[in-house]
Amino acid sequence: MTSTSDGVGPPSPPGAMEWIRKNLFSNWYNSLLTILGATVVYFTLINIITWVFNTADWRPVTVAPLLYLVGQYPREELWRAGISLLMVTFLVGMSWGVWKRYVRAFAIFMGILLGILAVFPLETTTITLPIRAFMLINPFLIYLGYRIGRLQSVHGRHVATLWLITLLLIPLVILPGFENSSLLPKVPTTVWGGLLITLLLSVGGIVLSFPIGVLLALGRRSSLPVVKLFSIFFIEVVRGVPLVTILFMFSIILALFLPSESRIDRVIRALMGTVVFSAAYTAENVRGGLQAIPPGQVEAAKAMGLKNFHITILIVLPQALRLVIPTIVGQFISLFKDTTLVYIVGINDLLGIGNAVLNLNPEFVRLQMEVYLFIAVIFWVFSYFMSYASLQLEKALGVGER
Repeated sequence: MTSTSDGVGPPSPPGAMEWIRKNLFSNWYNSLLTILGATVVYFTLINIITWVFNTADWRPVTVAPLLYLVGQYPREELWRAGISLLMVTFLVGMSWGVWKRYVRAFAIFMGILLGILAVFPLETTTITLPIRAFMLINPFLIYLGYRIGRLQSVHGRHVATLWLITLLLIPLVILPGFENSSLLPKVPTTVWGGLLITLLLSVGGIVLSFPIGVLLALGRRSSLPVVKLFSIFFIEVVRGVPLVTILFMFSIILALFLPSESRIDRVIRALMGTVVFSAAYTAENVRGGLQAIPPGQVEAAKAMGLKNFHITILIVLPQALRLVIPTIVGQFISLFKDTTLVYIVGINDLLGIGNAVLNLNPEFVRLQMEVYLFIAVIFWVFSYFMSYASLQLEKALGVGER
């Protein structure tokens, strides 16, 4: 390695060949292990590529891709799902413009993915062309949102407000519709399914469980006995029960205690169970961050005349949440994957649609590998970008640095 031209400063990094020689071929046994490892990787990749492009039968995926996206949502009302997607992609672009690198990778990937889906084989129906048009518009809408988000007059609070409005409009107004409405006719959740249900439960569970978890964490450290005991009881009971049990309780047992005229929708019941389960785990994660704050900061704030409420909101809680970002994001990724359990209580999420396609067509019975691999890739993509966004946020906030 060489130094800078004036002999001062750190040495320049080694070249590629120097790095390979030092790390992979430094001695005879490292060279042997490198060659053996490269051989194994080569033949493994060759076999995987051959299976994916030549051997695998992808008909269970390509025969009805709309099923994986929206389930049995009425095809004549799919424009509502298209409008919802346009709203989301526009806000993703605006988020990229406002929050820069935190959203950049996800926004670019989303634009590329939607562009690929525009040429992906779909069901041959009269709505195929409009669906492709919706898909093609989205990458341009992401870029438009990005350009608008870069304007100096657009701030983070504006984008956050638009996200909140959109996340309320889509599941409560646009997709379900209303009784006796000609523009937005009622669409029961019994025909919702696929990725639509998976995203609804995971995003709803994350958004709703986080503030509840924070309140439970604060309640567990409260000096009020009733609040503290209730928080401890709630957290310990829920954390001691599997998620599938809670889903059964909300989906089946809860309905038995309600009068027939006030039955709660099954998707709402599943969402309630998911929120309750996630809130208990989020509370413990946040409590760990609260305990990591030095008591001296609280004492200094009291000495300055701040009240307990302001100390918690302005000093303790922001630092605690900053410390537990990796743990909280890990919990959210776990919640996103755990939504597949709703298939057990009769809701056709992404995994449920895959199982239905396999079971209803005798030709696909032996093609489980293709379907489950397709679903696994979808979950991996979403989980990876959640983790990547978390890493970028940690770097920006200096988590783990002193």
